[in-house]
Amino acid sequence: MERQTLITLLLSVFIALLGIGIIIPVMPVFAAELGASGFSLGMIIAAFSVTRGLLQPVVGNLSDIFGRKWFLVAGLFIYGLVGLLIPHAESVFDLITIRGFHGVGSAMIVPIAMAYMSFMAPPGEEGKYMGYLNIAVFCGIGCGPILGGLVSDAWGFASVFYVMAGFSFVAFVLVVKHMPVYVPTKSKDQKGLLLSMKLMMQRRRTVGILLARYATMIVMVPTMAFLPLLMSGWDNVNGLQIGLVIAGRTLVNAVLQVPFGKLADRYPKIPLLLAGTVCMGIAMLLVPSVSVTTQMVLLYMLLGTGEAIIWPVLGAYASEEGRNHFGHGTMMGVFSLAMSGGVFTGAIFSGYFMDNFGMAWAYYVTSGMVVFITILSAGLIYSGEKLIALKTV
Repeated sequence: MERQTLITLLLSVFIALLGIGIIIPVMPVFAAELGASGFSLGMIIAAFSVTRGLLQPVVGNLSDIFGRKWFLVAGLFIYGLVGLLIPHAESVFDLITIRGFHGVGSAMIVPIAMAYMSFMAPPGEEGKYMGYLNIAVFCGIGCGPILGGLVSDAWGFASVFYVMAGFSFVAFVLVVKHMPVYVPTKSKDQKGLLLSMKLMMQRRRTVGILLARYATMIVMVPTMAFLPLLMSGWDNVNGLQIGLVIAGRTLVNAVLQVPFGKLADRYPKIPLLLAGTVCMGIAMLLVPSVSVTTQMVLLYMLLGTGEAIIWPVLGAYASEEGRNHFGHGTMMGVFSLAMSGGVFTGAIFSGYFMDNFGMAWAYYVTSGMVVFITILSAGLIYSGEKLIALKTV
């Protein structure tokens, strides 16, 4: 059953994220055509993050009690509906509303998939198993922009969203048919959501892990949503080229997940976390100075390398916390809430700085925020682990 669950889970996540990835090159341009400013574009992203963030801990906690399959099914169905609705948006407000609904679906997909994977990972192999899931995520997101650029260039914006809907409904059918109804949690002392979150805030190590997840997601809005606007100002740039830049980041990320996941299982995680953050910070600082597609591809590959180091590390940390203290679904829900908080913060700050100081400052400010907050979180994780070690002596 675990082998069937693993294959079905990874394939369905890949298909769902492929559907999400194809809209990345066209969504910002489509929003701009409806009159979205930099701040409005940030709000479109933020609406998704707010609804997803608020629901993820609730869904994660309920999945520890009632099982995970039907949350995943509902999320994929909502993704399909969103793909059908977006082409009919007539204003920025419409897009914000639809993206808020999109976040509801997202709250039932990635955190639930992470909880499944966390449950199946043998102790000591959390980084490797999270690496498998990240491969599905990044291959989907990485291949999606290339496909989205091709579809957009050939048939227009609306067709991209309809293709997204089609992929989502395929994943929906796959999960309904082949995913086991229930994978029981291994937690022996299941707690309520509010009590679990209170206990998380009392553990310095857990706070550091959540803060690191928050910090490393701040880059998502400028690196994804603003890139098409940045590159569209260059000469002779089409949707396929924008898709190739995004794909360079995500596919490198996918290829490196398993080796870095194994490193995260075998070696100290904090140096890996800091090394990945440095790669991300350097790439973000250099993006505004580039005006050639090949150079942007290389920078985004560096960004993807940094993320490939960080994601298995943080996934392994969260899996350990879920197994030992809070339950897999509950921990992954709160972990994903931290991720949504980072995306929301990046959306607001980068949108503000883009409108008031220029697009380059959106990259400079988010780069500084990511590096500073991650260093702070690494200190919390380290001191928390030292404190745990002292208590066990």
